[in-house]
Amino acid sequence: MLGAGAGLGAAAIAGLRPLAQPNDLIERTIPSTGELLPVIGLGARNFRSRWGDLEMYRAAIRSFTDLGGRLIDSAPSYGDSERLLATLVDELGLRDRVFLASKIADHGTHDGNVSFENSLRALRADSIDLMQIQDLGNVDAQLATLYEMKAEGRVRHVGISVWLPNEQTQLIEIVERGEPLDFIQVDYAMDNRRADARLLPLAADNGIAVLVNLPFGRGRLFAETDDEPLPDWAADIDCDSWAQVFLKYVVSHPAVTCVIPGMTKETHVAENMGAARGRLPDAAMRRMMEQYIDEVVDD
Repeated sequence: MLGAGAGLGAAAIAGLRPLAQPNDLIERTIPSTGELLPVIGLGARNFRSRWGDLEMYRAAIRSFTDLGGRLIDSAPSYGDSERLLATLVDELGLRDRVFLASKIADHGTHDGNVSFENSLRALRADSIDLMQIQDLGNVDAQLATLYEMKAEGRVRHVGISVWLPNEQTQLIEIVERGEPLDFIQVDYAMDNRRADARLLPLAADNGIAVLVNLPFGRGRLFAETDDEPLPDWAADIDCDSWAQVFLKYVVSHPAVTCVIPGMTKETHVAENMGAARGRLPDAAMRRMMEQYIDEVVDD
């Protein structure tokens, strides 16, 4: 279905699930466990009681899971997002259907135990599906904590989340030294392909699942294409919106497991989940899409 780029290992190719029918949900395999995840998840950064209406958030979560979504990503730094998610998940009876991810965010001050325990309480959980290190200032101690929690069954998967250029450099060093990570999370978008040079191929070669944040570049891609009509070639990959084009570019990378756009409205959920169905761009179309967006940006 996709052409694998140079340096991408067999783990990335094995993670692709061929599409039997256009309406099938596209899923990828977590290399370390073999568990399948839909390629579109939900970033819950903006799920905060002071920012929105509870009914709006409830409708978004319900729609997300009704359409087959599973992975929801939060963090202690997202205000009361963890507590809000726990309330909604329990009210909707979705505890066994979602894959909850959060982060340790201690800004390098200690080993992350306090942050981890706080997240457990906020999420009303005995264990967390994925816990990621968000601050790399004390990464060795935080990794030791998470490995211990994983051995105890309190964390199912261990990862590291970054979004700054210097953090990508540090993350490459961590992966190259052989840390047994299950996931990394990185910023990657149609006009931000920095991770494609080294980090994504490295994750594939080491059997590490990849979550992608900021697939719209914090709205930058929408601004760049604001006056551009949807190209005819969008129909060739079953896209009827720019959001789906941007998301399908990301998930068509063989190393990417799941992309987590921020979604708080039911309409956005329905649109974005459309990128988890239908045809994906192959290697040749990916190159054409890159050329297209580069020309738009240059203009």
